[in-house]
This record gives sequence, C-alpha cells and structure tokens, in this order.
Amino acid sequence: MSLTFLTAVGIFAASYIIIISEKIHRTVISISGATLMILLGILNQEKAIEGIDFNTLGLLVGMMVIVGIAKECGMFQYIAIWASKIGKGKPFPIFILLGLITAVFSAFLDNVTTVLLIVPVAFVVANNLKIKPKIFLISVILLSNIGGTTTLIGDPPNILIGSAARIPFNDFLIHLGPAVLIIGTITMGLLLLIYKKDLQATKECEDRIMQFNPSESITDKPLLIKSLIVLAIVLVGFFTHSVTHFEGATIALAGAALLLLLTMNDPESHLKDVEWTTIFFFIGLFVLVTGLEEVGAIRMLAEQLLKLTGGNPTATTISVLWGSAFFSAIIDNIPFVATMIPLLKEVGTISGLALGPLWWALALGADIGGNATLIGASANVIVSGMASKEGHKIGFLEYMKVATPLTIIGMIIATGYMWIRYL
Repeated sequence: MSLTFLTAVGIFAASYIIIISEKIHRTVISISGATLMILLGILNQEKAIEGIDFNTLGLLVGMMVIVGIAKECGMFQYIAIWASKIGKGKPFPIFILLGLITAVFSAFLDNVTTVLLIVPVAFVVANNLKIKPKIFLISVILLSNIGGTTTLIGDPPNILIGSAARIPFNDFLIHLGPAVLIIGTITMGLLLLIYKKDLQATKECEDRIMQFNPSESITDKPLLIKSLIVLAIVLVGFFTHSVTHFEGATIALAGAALLLLLTMNDPESHLKDVEWTTIFFFIGLFVLVTGLEEVGAIRMLAEQLLKLTGGNPTATTISVLWGSAFFSAIIDNIPFVATMIPLLKEVGTISGLALGPLWWALALGADIGGNATLIGASANVIVSGMASKEGHKIGFLEYMKVATPLTIIGMIIATGYMWIRYL
C-alpha cells in the first residue's frame, strides 16, 4: 500500500471518528478533511470539485428555500391542529393522525424540516392533554424516518442515492412505497400497544384541545395560496421527470425562484433559512469520498464485499440491507450512504450485478436503520435537542428500549419485501 493510499484512508477514518464523537461540529470536520485531501496532494482542486454532487446540493437548497417561505404562512401548523380537532381531542386518534401527518410531510418535504414543524405542535398537544411529550416525540422520530424513505426528497440519503444513480422521483415511490406503507402501519400499531396506558386524558383536557382554532394558525392567506401553487408545481415537476428530463435540482431551484418572485420579498431573510452548515457538510463529505475513490480504497472494499458474498446477488443484497441498517444505527446515515454509493457502483462494475436491488437495499437499510438510536439520523438528533430545550430530555437508552426492537421488526419486514420483490 502506498503512502498516498494510507494518508487518504487515515484522513477519512479520522474525520469519521471525530464526526461520530460529536466533539467538534461535523461540518468543520468534513471541510477540514476535504481541505487536507487537497493540500496533501491526494486530489487536485479540479478533481475535488468534480466529486461534488451539485444536483444533490441544488435539490436541498431549493427545497429548503421553498419550505422556509411556505412555513411563514402557518399552513403546516394549521394541518397539525386540524388533526387534533378531527381526533375530537382524544389521545388515541390524535396520536395516529399526528403520526400519519409526520410520515406524509416527511415524504414530500423532508424529515428534518418535518420534525422542526411538527415537534412544537406535539408539545402543545401533549401539554394540553397532560401526556408525556416524549411519547409523541419518539413517534415523530420513527415515522419521520419511515415516511422519508418513500420518496427521492424525503431523506438526505435518498437524495444522495437518487442523484448518484440517476433514479427518478417516481421510482422511489414505486419501489419503496409499498414497503414503507407496511412498515409504517405496523410501527404505528406497535407504538399504540406500547403506549396504550399512557395515552389517556381527562374530559377537561380533551375539551381544551377542542377549543383550538386551526384558522388562527394561518397568518398570511396570500402567501398560503402562493406556497400551495409552487409546491404543487414542484411536485408535478418531480412526477413528470421521465417526460421533461429536468433534474431534481433544476425543479427545486426553479420552484424556489418562482416563490421568491411571487412573494417579492428581500431574499436575504429566506436564504438565511437554508441550513448552510448541512450544505457545506455535504460538500466536504463528497470531497472526502472522492479522495478514497482516487486512491483505489473504494474498489478494494468492493472486492472484499464480493469476496465475502461470493458475488451471489441475494447474499450481496441482504448484506447491503442489514449492513446499512447496522452502521446507520451507530453513525449518522448521511456519511455512511455517501461512502456506500461509489462502493456499490464499483461492485456493479466488477461483478456485473444488477444495481437496482442494491440501491433499494441501501435506501431501506439506511433510512429504517437510522431509527434504532438517537444518533442514527439527522431528524433524531434535532428532536432530541428540541426535547432537551423544553426540559424533556430523551435518554439514549430510554429511546433505544422502544426504537431498537421496532427497527429490527421493520428491517425483518424490509428483508421479506426485498426477497419477494427482487430476489
């Protein structure tokens, strides 16, 4: 092994370890690691820039701007409060409806944005019903990650996979939608069984919920109409990709530009809503992975995977599915998927295996597996932080007692689904 090879692997491994430790912000580490790759001659600047997936970045920025503007009109809070009214103030139906809304929002907005919108409403509902907010928060985490698995834009790992493998929006719905529907339904049913005794409220508390007025959530009706129109246009754009051949970034950024034009506001405030730390984290991550590709480390890992599975399609697919779930549970699923994408491409090149089932195995494993621990996905970390700020800290083991068994059940269902449909 050459010194360049060892240096690249050392930089990547050190960056990964520090990111997992959370001692230093992950964006700082990814950018620092990427810079070292260039300064130490592993990559030149041109190759580093070529390694950055601008389709992923454009899609993320566009959707962040659209949702950032749309949320100002209060429509997301309206829907959540309306669900509480539809549930007649009773904990059981409210719990189900908030879970359903979380899953649907996560599929068509993204799970990080969804939890930021739903968690404050969940606190209001739980506090008025005098139920432990943690019950709602754990449900929000689980169903946001499950719902986010459904579409190209639902979860950052899906955006990475879709962009790298050039998988259109509709394919995610067709291939992952049925699995998500089954896993989501069973997860919700099991959550209801687990929390059956806790989902109780007095008649007084239920009446308090019925006094909520959803229409008070709408703060800007003209903005609501404009936002709904643009969101509809963007979703139509995603659905018609096979006809128009416009990439996700083009559709999302065009939607963002249109909504900025319609609102005629100073874009500075809306651009501040973009999670630039996440964008730069991705940039650093792309360069780090490109460094590994450049020195041949990815190809070596691909060869080892094929050696272990004997190149058997079933063994390789199941290994990717469960391996993704395991690693996504102990580290954030975004850097894991960013590393796995070039590895799977290399597996396809070396072995000639069909990559379709492997991409779906990677998406299912990473998205569902991310539910197992509080650090498995970005949404988990965000909800945990919001809970702590409100004085309802979710303990790591406390969360795992509920989430890990449900994740394992979800993965068993995913395995059965993959076996029946593809293997």
